[in-house]
Amino acid sequence: MSTSLSVHTESPSSLDADAVVVGYHSGGDAPEPASGAHDVDAAFSGGLGSTLSLLGASGEPEEVHTLASLGAVSAPVVVAVGLGPAPADGPVDSDTLSRAAGAALRSLSSRPEGAGRVVLALPAQTADQAGAVALGAQLGAYSFDRYRTGEKARRRADRSLDLTVASTASGAAEAVERSRVLAEAVALTRDLVNAAPADLVPEDLAAAAQDVAATTGLQIEILDEQALAEGGYGGLTGVGQGSTNPPRLVRLAHTHPEATKTVAFVGKGITFDSGGLSLKPAASMDWMKSDMAGAASVLAAMRAIAALELRVNVVGYLAVAENMPSGTAQRPSDVLSIYGGKTVEVLNTDAEGRLVMADALVRAHEDEPDLIVDIATLTGAQLVALGTRVFAVMSNDDAIRDEVVAAAGAAGEAAWPMPLPSELRSGLDSAVADIANVAGERWGGMLSAGVFLKEFIEDGVKWAHLDIAGPSFNQGGPHGHTPKGGTGAGTRTLVRIAEEYTTE
Repeated sequence: MSTSLSVHTESPSSLDADAVVVGYHSGGDAPEPASGAHDVDAAFSGGLGSTLSLLGASGEPEEVHTLASLGAVSAPVVVAVGLGPAPADGPVDSDTLSRAAGAALRSLSSRPEGAGRVVLALPAQTADQAGAVALGAQLGAYSFDRYRTGEKARRRADRSLDLTVASTASGAAEAVERSRVLAEAVALTRDLVNAAPADLVPEDLAAAAQDVAATTGLQIEILDEQALAEGGYGGLTGVGQGSTNPPRLVRLAHTHPEATKTVAFVGKGITFDSGGLSLKPAASMDWMKSDMAGAASVLAAMRAIAALELRVNVVGYLAVAENMPSGTAQRPSDVLSIYGGKTVEVLNTDAEGRLVMADALVRAHEDEPDLIVDIATLTGAQLVALGTRVFAVMSNDDAIRDEVVAAAGAAGEAAWPMPLPSELRSGLDSAVADIANVAGERWGGMLSAGVFLKEFIEDGVKWAHLDIAGPSFNQGGPHGHTPKGGTGAGTRTLVRIAEEYTTE
């Protein structure tokens, strides 16, 4: 599906379109049309709110109702979406608008004829609001049709989406264009996560990175299994040795001549996680194609950073392997030598992500970054602690942790700060190696995994760890601008972090 974007200052009721999207607030005797909807409300002779009330609309966020315009406006269909209570002071926040636009486009995209030409007349009094509306609409219109066949699938592939944001705000056009770059990045992450694992083995993910580098001008280096073994990357080699699809380490680099700071991103890329010899139960394995979501988000963020030409140096590492059981697989109680020499006793082969991440984290120090951020679907304990919509942020510096959480919020993603209790380190003591890959007790698994990664960060180097295990893959129903399956979690946060390290 192709998508075009534009910003118009004309009355949304007069624009030629297949549908116009408006917002409304809860409260009072009837839903209250939001800013941006007043022109459409006037076309309905001031009766938009009362009509929605008759349809049972309450104004709850993301509630969607579709009305036939009957000629009141140029578009034959008006899609009204709830925004919650009207803010007492200030504009509607960007995240609410983004999710509302996503819900509206999901509704329109589900129609047999698709969404077509859509005017977004949601509140867009500022450039940030206009960008949020455009971003949410694009994310909400996403669909993954790679494996669908038949006429319906062909029609979906041939569709075009024409989005027009109604806004008079200064800078709206620039904000909407930025939204296009972000939406394409999130879609790339989603596409990679949703791909069948047989179609995305480590070599395939490395090839996807090559394609991105070729189209964006990013520098790229790929270490194959021989180079990894010769270089002493024991984590990647150990995890990958059980699969017929060997591991890869991908390094991407964006440089800018005016940059004064360097950020390094490290992404976990386990293209399928069976658990290895510590085999997962079947019910826990069917969505393990998503265990490379961290690497996908790093790759997609690097593409967006290059497209936005940010004045910051950014290095992205994809630590890619497939974790499979076989006669050559690593065994519980094996000892691996991580890049740089530290040894790890593998007590559980299903705690493999931290092993490949350790290699890449140590390597990332060679770029002398001002900040290292890793992102990984690292622990099931993250879901226990924070659920499926909020990812965890840990750091060796409380101020950095808070900065990353704030960056996620500014990017429209939900994150929560978590500690790295020093007393958990003793649980990772090994009888034979420098450290064990899992603790002896089950409690605090998300935190002890973070403590493990911290062991591979040099003193004085600022580092943050994002555990996106739950938010990266939506096993439930779609909501807001989030589809079922791959969500793209973390991608926008990484771009935002890079933006905050940009040279003024």
